[in-house]
Amino acid sequence: MGGAMAASFFLFLSSILFLSSSSLAAPTDILYRVSEEQPPNTLIGSLLEVGAPYLRVDGKTGDIYTTEIPIDRETLKDCRNVFDGDECFLEGRIAVLDINDNTPQFASPVLTLSIPENTHVGRSSPSPWPATGTRAVVRHEHPGGGRGTPERQSSALLRVIITDQNDNAPKFEKSHYEANLQENSPLGHSVIQVRATDADNGVNAEIDYSIHQASDTVQRLLRIDRSTGVIYVKGSVDREEESFLKFFVFARDRGPSTRNSKVLVTIVIKDQNDNAPSIEIRGIGLVTHHNGVANISEDMPIGTPVALVQVSDRDEGENAVVTCVVAGDVPFQLRPASESANDRKRKYFLQTTTLLDYEQVKDYRIEIVAVDSGNPALSSTNSLKVQVTDINDNAPSFSPVVFEVDFAEENQPGDKVLEVIAADADSGTNAELIYSIVEGTARHLFEIDSASGTVRVKNVLDREDIERYEFRVAAADKGVPSKTGTATVVINVLDRNDNDPKFMLSSYSFSVIENMLPLNPVGVVTVTDADKGENARVKLFVEPDDGKFFIQNGTGTILSSISFDREKESTYTFRLKAVDSGDPPRSSYAGVTINVLDENDNAPYVTKPSNSSYKYLSPFTAPETTIEVVAAEDIDSGPNSDLVYMITGGNPYGLFHISPTSGEISLAQEFTGKHNGLHRLVVKVSDKGKPQRHTTVLVHVFVNETKSNVSQIEALVGHSLYTPLDRDIAGDPNYISAQRSNILYGSLAGIAGVILVIVAVVVIRHRLQKDTKSGYQAGKKESKDLYAPKQGPKNGKAKKPKKGKAPKPAKPLEEDEEASLQKGLKFNLINDPVNDSPRIHLPLNYPPGSPDLGRHYRSNSPLPSIQLQPQSPSASKKHQAVQDLPAANTFVGDNNSTGSDQYSDYSYKAPKYTSKQVGSDYANNYANTQPTYNNIYWTNRVW
Repeated sequence: MGGAMAASFFLFLSSILFLSSSSLAAPTDILYRVSEEQPPNTLIGSLLEVGAPYLRVDGKTGDIYTTEIPIDRETLKDCRNVFDGDECFLEGRIAVLDINDNTPQFASPVLTLSIPENTHVGRSSPSPWPATGTRAVVRHEHPGGGRGTPERQSSALLRVIITDQNDNAPKFEKSHYEANLQENSPLGHSVIQVRATDADNGVNAEIDYSIHQASDTVQRLLRIDRSTGVIYVKGSVDREEESFLKFFVFARDRGPSTRNSKVLVTIVIKDQNDNAPSIEIRGIGLVTHHNGVANISEDMPIGTPVALVQVSDRDEGENAVVTCVVAGDVPFQLRPASESANDRKRKYFLQTTTLLDYEQVKDYRIEIVAVDSGNPALSSTNSLKVQVTDINDNAPSFSPVVFEVDFAEENQPGDKVLEVIAADADSGTNAELIYSIVEGTARHLFEIDSASGTVRVKNVLDREDIERYEFRVAAADKGVPSKTGTATVVINVLDRNDNDPKFMLSSYSFSVIENMLPLNPVGVVTVTDADKGENARVKLFVEPDDGKFFIQNGTGTILSSISFDREKESTYTFRLKAVDSGDPPRSSYAGVTINVLDENDNAPYVTKPSNSSYKYLSPFTAPETTIEVVAAEDIDSGPNSDLVYMITGGNPYGLFHISPTSGEISLAQEFTGKHNGLHRLVVKVSDKGKPQRHTTVLVHVFVNETKSNVSQIEALVGHSLYTPLDRDIAGDPNYISAQRSNILYGSLAGIAGVILVIVAVVVIRHRLQKDTKSGYQAGKKESKDLYAPKQGPKNGKAKKPKKGKAPKPAKPLEEDEEASLQKGLKFNLINDPVNDSPRIHLPLNYPPGSPDLGRHYRSNSPLPSIQLQPQSPSASKKHQAVQDLPAANTFVGDNNSTGSDQYSDYSYKAPKYTSKQVGSDYANNYANTQPTYNNIYWTNRVW
């Protein structure tokens, strides 16, 4: 039996272990622990504790039995949190199986499910009942459906509630609220109530009201109840300040997503008769108002407006209809100013109803009453004082009406000028006079005694500033209104010699062209004297008076008594003295500089080489080798002395080149055999003057391998000097051999030519002397110009010499050009015997070096601008012997005008000047030492 117990215990223990292992070590497993090396019979634990109080263990057999306490799986704590389908263990060792012993129970017999409105179709909602355990309700059906074994069931009522969403905005009952509000309404007075509804529920339908987009005035006068929408008065309402109020009211719900709407509210403020009429009195027309007093003359006619009365009322309607009247018995009434006056504002003329009499009533107090039509009516008054003034019907008068006096300049301030007197036929204050100067400009220089009428000068007068003063003086009486009479005062300022003569410039600079004839103007000066009469008569003098220059009184024209040669003297300086005829006389000075401008009257002259010299060149001379330098000078100045060099002949092969500026001659290309021999280059040296002058020089170049036969070369050069310049001598060997046979003939021809020239000169001089002795006739045009060069051939080529005669030397090119240089001096003279001195009017046009001439000729001087056109003999004949002049010593010019284009309308006649006017000795001596010019000659000692 013991063995059997042991076997039963073992089986029990095995089952326990099996259950324990099959339960996957549930957290309620009982573990027994024992330390090693324990002695026998050590107590480890008791199996009887397993499964209590639901199980018991037979101590003998080890069998396990249930107890009287039933096992309810749903109440076991270890089975409450087991998922559906999982097993539940008792004490972690015995599996408790579930049976369908419980009927499903709902939490409430009525179940509620809330679904928001506007929920989309098919959207799931949370379940209103629990679902737990394997036997719990897995699905829910209407009664009739089954499940579990045996099947158990229960039922409940499901209530589905649709919940509100804030999807509606508040909506006002009206689209526009209007109300009337009486002005002066008390604070807290309700004006209007706005109402809005909301289709939602709960807080979504609860509405708050507020005033929105309101002006400061609305916010000051009104408030709104947030809950009810009633608008109350919270400030003083005055229709005269605001006649209507316009604003918006907002309605907002209290939902989570606030919705709102607005409505326009207009409140019209109604008038109450709370303003009395206003009366304003203003001046009008000729009636003056001062400090509330109107002054009106007694002679005013009936109906004369005294004042403009304006009556207004700030109220409206009947409250603004005003009636206005003049109170009391006075000779004034109100007349409407216009027929279309509105009720709120009316204008009236306060005018006289009878003639006024200053002697009876001197002033009136006029009271004006205005009453409106309100209920009760309001009224106001205003008054005006009217003073009647005496009339002043006589104005002061002067006798005479024009006062004219002479008054010398350089006076003392405060000197008496004259006294004016006026009379008034009135009496009293209307006859008391006050004198005054009318013009403000005159009051700066003169003053008048307001009581006596004495006029005095306040400043020093200067006749040169103003010679005559004319102004008006007034005499005003003291009447009201004042009457005034006027007179004219004329003050003639007498002159004193208090001004020096004044030149236009302190110094003058004039420019003249050399070779200008004597007695021609070289410049004009202008002298003024601010004085008058004899004090302004000015005489001019040249200092020092060396006889070279003199000046005309009256015109200020400076004339020369000499002819100018810039190469001898280029500048002249002196001063002019101006003296007036005052007592004592006054004078002034001005410096004068005469600059002699260069005329191209000198041709260039060559200093090297000489015409008879030559240069030897080897045929192997390299190009660009300098052969010769032509040096020349010109004693003129400026462009007249700028020289240009040019080869004009003798260079047919272009072998030679000359620098136009330096005169350096160089070889331009290599020589060939035909170039051997003598080359004669004709070099023209010209200046840049106008007209241009030039001279010609011959440059000889001998090209050969040797120059052993010097005499032959010199013979060739000598023959070249007699060969015309238009024939090229350019080194042809045949030319050299041919000339050897002609050297003798050429020499003889040259000698013959010289003899012919000498004979011609003698004949010409004889004829000139014969013509000189026979004299010139006045006004007769000369048949030829002694200084004019002879004209060359028309085709510009020199004539070939006749056979057997030596050719003549080529005529210098300068003489061909000089023929155009000789023109008659043309100028006009006018008869103007001022101070017994000649007055010459010529068109002058000076260079920029003389600024005064151009200026005062075009502005201050009576003379037109004149151009000096000196005509002198050519430079080549300038220093020759003076030609014989006619026996008569009178210089006459033709009457052709030489004025510039802009003064071409001037024409002058030539006056006659005797020897007394210019000096007999000077005229005679000058006539005997000067050459004759085209259209200008001497006769009868008058020019």
